Amino acid sequence: MKQVKIQIPSLVENIRVVESFIDNSKDTFHIDDDIYGNIMVAVTEAVNNAIRHGNKFDKDKNVLLSLQVESDRVRFEIEDEGTGFDYENLLDPTAPENIENPGGRGIFLIRHLADEVEFNKDGRHVLLTFLLSSSAADAEERHSTINGAEAPAAR
Repeated sequence: MKQVKIQIPSLVENIRVVESFIDNSKDTFHIDDDIYGNIMVAVTEAVNNAIRHGNKFDKDKNVLLSLQVESDRVRFEIEDEGTGFDYENLLDPTAPENIENPGGRGIFLIRHLADEVEFNKDGRHVLLTFLLSSSAADAEERHSTINGAEAPAAR
């Protein structure tokens, strides 16, 4: 398993840093185009939520973003320093009474774009899992073997 971490201050303009992080990860770990768009939208939305709602734009609070690549999946962890939120009882943005609301769709989008979504630490930590296609998993195995790293665990 390979892991990369970054920490950013809670400034909206740092979303560009996150986008670059995802772009670099796509190239480094050979993430296929078919899931790249889902990753970009879901991860940037989660980081945006951490900056806006978690850390309340406090530049002295950070958002931690980490990436873990395994043979068959890629996981992004996003953690803020806020107080958390009730992720179990969110308004349904598709309900008629909410359809006109300008916000409230972020978690809905994240849950539909990632293969698995897990909230921890009262909602301050989110784990997004995206399953890799077999060709990406094969590329990761080749990458590990070429670089002399341990062979990935059997599937």
